[in-house]
Amino acid sequence: MSKKRLSVVVTRRLPEAVETRLSELFDVTLREDDRPMTREELGAAMRQADVLVPTITDEIDAPLITQAGERLKLIANYGAGVDHIDVATARQRGVLVSNTPGVLTDDTADMTMALILAVTRRMPEGMAVMQSGNWDGWAPTALMGGRVGGRRLGILGMGRIGQAVARRARAFGMQVHYHNRKRLREEVENALEATYWDSLDQMVSRMDVISINCPHTPSTFHLMNARRLGLMKRDAVIVNTSRGEVIDENALTRMLRAGDIKGAGLDVYEHGREINPRLRELKNVVLLPHMGSATLEGRIEMGEKVLINIKTFDDGHRPPDQVVPSML
Repeated sequence: MSKKRLSVVVTRRLPEAVETRLSELFDVTLREDDRPMTREELGAAMRQADVLVPTITDEIDAPLITQAGERLKLIANYGAGVDHIDVATARQRGVLVSNTPGVLTDDTADMTMALILAVTRRMPEGMAVMQSGNWDGWAPTALMGGRVGGRRLGILGMGRIGQAVARRARAFGMQVHYHNRKRLREEVENALEATYWDSLDQMVSRMDVISINCPHTPSTFHLMNARRLGLMKRDAVIVNTSRGEVIDENALTRMLRAGDIKGAGLDVYEHGREINPRLRELKNVVLLPHMGSATLEGRIEMGEKVLINIKTFDDGHRPPDQVVPSML
């Protein structure tokens, strides 16, 4: 007698190859369009499914998990970050949580370097001139930025992505500095030619570029607050491809407008899609719509991780990428 297939609900459209494989392996419910599920739709999905496959746009909080049906046994997140899921409540309810770590490291690090270059070399301003049709030709003093070679890069969060950023920055001739919850092993630090700072304040005050590469946790919320942003040099820039909540966005906007910080490159925002409108008006800011992981290869690899986690669970084993509260 054949085994009953798991009921899997996917909250957003995924790459076609991933959806096809999910359909082959499980009794899957896919989205007809790519709009986020409403809270009511999420609740209904969690009552009917054995496995929920959410994304970062889905807030899976304690009330939703508490109201979930008895069938729900796994939340297989499509993404590495799980700050939108109440992992502790899920564990209390006997619901496992998994994620997709590691597959987006290079893509996000590439985007971090792209933002550093875009801000320091004033690329958006140059594009705006060309699109306006007002370019009068090359001029010796027009749109002068600064070279990145020789600049000090301060990386806040030296995990997989932070280290990948460090390797790229070294190739561009930047001096790598970092602050992390735990200092790297000596051999890793030496390989990256990275200088460790125990004091974040001291590092921030000395850097030419700050790169945010740490997760969003209660301890990192507004880690770059108004006071710490005020420590940055006036000619320094800050980029963030990690989590928007790490920076006090209103304080950053005020300082950029006042010229207290030279520029910023942001791929993530404190309030998701609700971006400070004054931030959009600034010429010294590069804004991207959360594109750090937006490569076809990366998104398919994320899906493959989801598939492995669900299939391993279905076979009676612990998902290889299970997340537990002590990891957060």
